[in-house]
Amino acid sequence: MSLAAYCVICCRRIGTSTSPPKSDTYWRDIRNIIKFTGSLILGGSLFLTYEVLALKKALTLDTQVVEREKMKSYIYVHTISLDKGENHGIAWQARKELHKAVRKVLATSAKILRNPFADAFSTVDIEDHECAVWLLLRKSKSDDKMARLEAVREMSETHHWHDYQYRIIAQACDPKTLIGLARSKESDLRFFLLPPPLPYLKEDSSTEEELRQLLASLPQTELDECIQYFTSLALSESSQSLAAQKGGLWCFGGNGLPYAESFGEVPSATVEMFCLEAIVKHSEISTHCDKIEANGGLQLLQRLYRLHKDCPKVQRNIMRIIGNMALNEHLHSSIVRSGWVSIMAEAMKSHHIMEASHAARILANLDRETVQEKYQDGVYVLHPQYRTSQPIKADVLFIHGLMGAAFKTWRQQDSEQAVIQKPIEDEDKYTTCWPKTWLAKDCPALRIISVEYDTSLSDWRARCPLERRSIAFRSDELLRKLRAAGVGDRPVVWISHSMGGLLVKKMLLEASKKPEMSTVINNTRGIIFYSVPHHGSHLAEYSVNIRYLLFPSLEVKELSKDSPALKKLQDDFLEFAKDKNFQVLNFVETLPTYIGSMIKLHVVPVESADLGIGDLIPVDVNHLNICKPKKKDAFLYQRTLQFIRETLAKDLEN
Repeated sequence: MSLAAYCVICCRRIGTSTSPPKSDTYWRDIRNIIKFTGSLILGGSLFLTYEVLALKKALTLDTQVVEREKMKSYIYVHTISLDKGENHGIAWQARKELHKAVRKVLATSAKILRNPFADAFSTVDIEDHECAVWLLLRKSKSDDKMARLEAVREMSETHHWHDYQYRIIAQACDPKTLIGLARSKESDLRFFLLPPPLPYLKEDSSTEEELRQLLASLPQTELDECIQYFTSLALSESSQSLAAQKGGLWCFGGNGLPYAESFGEVPSATVEMFCLEAIVKHSEISTHCDKIEANGGLQLLQRLYRLHKDCPKVQRNIMRIIGNMALNEHLHSSIVRSGWVSIMAEAMKSHHIMEASHAARILANLDRETVQEKYQDGVYVLHPQYRTSQPIKADVLFIHGLMGAAFKTWRQQDSEQAVIQKPIEDEDKYTTCWPKTWLAKDCPALRIISVEYDTSLSDWRARCPLERRSIAFRSDELLRKLRAAGVGDRPVVWISHSMGGLLVKKMLLEASKKPEMSTVINNTRGIIFYSVPHHGSHLAEYSVNIRYLLFPSLEVKELSKDSPALKKLQDDFLEFAKDKNFQVLNFVETLPTYIGSMIKLHVVPVESADLGIGDLIPVDVNHLNICKPKKKDAFLYQRTLQFIRETLAKDLEN
C-alpha cells in the first residue's frame, strides 16, 4: 500500500504541475520508485525463502501416511486450551496463514508440473504440539534400524499425549512398530486398536462345531500315530454329554499332582480342549499352520479366546497355537491384521505369570527387529520378556521333572489357594515363580528360560496307543528346541528338579556327540540338581497302580535302581562331567512326600541324589518343595543364587 501511495503522489505531482517538469526531477522520481520497489521485492523474496526453508526443516512427512490416515474411520477432535497464556498473537497467525498459502501454491504447482508433492511439504496443517507424533512415525519407518528402535522407545515412554494422538500412531504405524510397542514395558495400551470384528458364525453352527471342522480340514500327514489317535478322538466327540463323560477321565496342562483337574464340570470346554490339544500338535508343522490361517483359524481361535476368559487352560492352548504359527515369518502379517498383537500387548501386562509368559513368547517370535532366536512350543523366556537395553551375558535354564510345569514347579513354597484368593503385590514376600521375580531382580544380566514338556496330549496319556517316550527321545527333542532358542551362544547354568536332571544329563551327553551342538557344551558353566534320582527312586518299587498314577510305564522302568539305561547314563555323565570340569551343586530332600491322603513316600533318598561330584546339601523339605524356597532370604534360594553368581562371575563382569 505504501508503494501504491507513493506512485499516486508522484503522478499527481507530474500531472498537476503548472510548469513543464525538469527532466532531472522526472528521472529522480522514477529512480526512487525503482529503488523502493526493488527493496520490497528483494526483502519479500528473502522472507518467503526463509519461511519456506523453515517449513521444510520443521515438517518432513510421508504423504502416503497422511493419505492412509485420511481413509481411517476415526474422527479426531482437537481440543482448545483454556489457558490464556497459550493465545498466540497476530504475528503467529500471519505466519500460520503464510504456511497454508505456501503449501497450497506448492501443491498446485506440483499438479501442474506433474511432480510428486512429497519430501519437504507433504503434510497436513498440524499444530506445533502434534509435530512429534508425525516425526516419530516417520522415524519409525527409517531405513536405519537404530533410528527405528529409538523411535519406538520414544513412543513407549510418552505418557502426556491426548487420546487421539495415541490413536493416530495406532492407525498409521507399520507392523514392526506395533510389535515393538507391544514388547515395550511402558507402552500405553491406547497404541493398540481393538481387533477387527469377527465374522458371523454360520447359521445353525457353533464355535465347537467350527473348531471340529477346522481340525478335520487339516492334513493327517507328518503326524505320529499317537497324535492321529487323539485327532480322531476329538473329532468323534459328537455331543457335549459324551464329551463330559469322557472329559472326566483326562487331565490336561501338565501341572502336577496337586493341580490335576477334570473338565467334567465344563463339558463344552472339554470338547474344545480335545480339539485344541490336537491343533497344538498340528501347528508345530509349518504347512499345517498355513492351512489353519487359510481356513480362518486365527479368527476362530480369537473367538474362543474371548469366550473362555475364565478358562486359563483353553486360553493357554490357544496362545500355544498362535506362538507356533508365529515361528513362520510369512504368517506374521496375517497375525497382525487379525488383531492378535493388541490382545497379546494386554496379556503381557497381566499379573498372571503363565499368561504373560505365553504372550511374551508370541511377541518375541513376531519381533524380528530385536530377536534372532525362535522360541518353540514349551520354551518360555521368564526374563527379559520386554525389549531392554540391559546387555544379556548368560543364560540360566530351568528344567522341571515329570508331572511338573514350567511355572508352578518354581513357585515359592506356600499354599496356592492363598495366592488365588488374594494376589500379593510385593513379589519379595510371595512369588508364583521365583526365577522370574527374585532371580531376575538379583541378576538382571541373565536370560532366564523355563522349559515345559509337551505332556498335554500324547506323551503321558493312559489311552495313547504308543509306548511312552523315553528319556533319550525327549532329551533329543528338548535339545533341538533349546538350540533354536540360542542356548549355547552364551554361558549357561542348568537348574533341574527330579527327572529333569536326568534329561539335562542326557542332553549334554547327546550334545557332546554332535558337532553342531558343540557350543552348548563349551558354554556350559555349571549345573544345579534338586533331588535328582541319579541312582534310581523308591517310586519304582511300588505297585503298578501307584506307578500308573505318577509316571508312564517306560519312565518308571528307567527309574528302577537296576535299570541298565539309568546306570549307563550315570556312568557316562560322571566321566564326561569330570573331564569338562563342570561346577555342580546337589540338593536333596530329607522328608517324605505325601501322595494323596494315604501314601507316604521318600521319593529320592540321599544316596540316590549323590552324583559323585559337587557338594551334596540335604534340606529338610519333601520332594515337591525341594525347589520351592519359603522366602527370598531362605537358605535354599540364597545358596542357589550364590552358586549362579560364583559360576558366572567372570562372564557377568565382562
